[in-house]
Amino acid sequence: MSSDWVCERHGAVQPVRRWTRTTAELLAQAPARAAVPLWAPLPVLPGWSVTGLALAGDERSGARGTVLALSGPCPLGGPGDMLLIAEEPGVGLGARYAGVDDLDPSSVLQRPPDAKVEAAGHPTALWRTDSAADRVAFVGEALGVWLYAVLWPPASELLLIEQVELHDLRDATHVGEVLPLGAPSTRLGAETGVERN
Repeated sequence: MSSDWVCERHGAVQPVRRWTRTTAELLAQAPARAAVPLWAPLPVLPGWSVTGLALAGDERSGARGTVLALSGPCPLGGPGDMLLIAEEPGVGLGARYAGVDDLDPSSVLQRPPDAKVEAAGHPTALWRTDSAADRVAFVGEALGVWLYAVLWPPASELLLIEQVELHDLRDATHVGEVLPLGAPSTRLGAETGVERN
């Protein structure tokens, strides 16, 4: 008898709970549930808003993976979407939202980085990693766990040319941070095993 959530392909996995309707109250409570960072760009990119949240993990051990969904204008016109994902190795949220089957990124960290952000006050390199054709995904490491940025459409990667400062919402200096909220994201998807609220 086991209480693990099991995937036919990957074995024991973390259960994922997602909220497409994000509230200020939820954003205030979610960081306390997380064992990994809950990344948010602060200040939020001009015209962008928070449009969803997902946590991977159970009540006993806390969230081992977090996803913050944001939507706003794509630099080349039209709408854009971005998921910021933090996860412990083996969780697989970043790869899942990138549209690939792996749990962790392959050996992308062996070459020069493709982008840089500032995460928790530190310059953080990001590498382009495998993704489905309709999006682009970057991965790096920050605060000892994987950091993914998955963007739609691929031209939204131009956002990473700007000085993007990611802050961990678990940090006490961000308690009560007011983030702009937008319409629910369609990018958190209805993957198998994902609970919706």
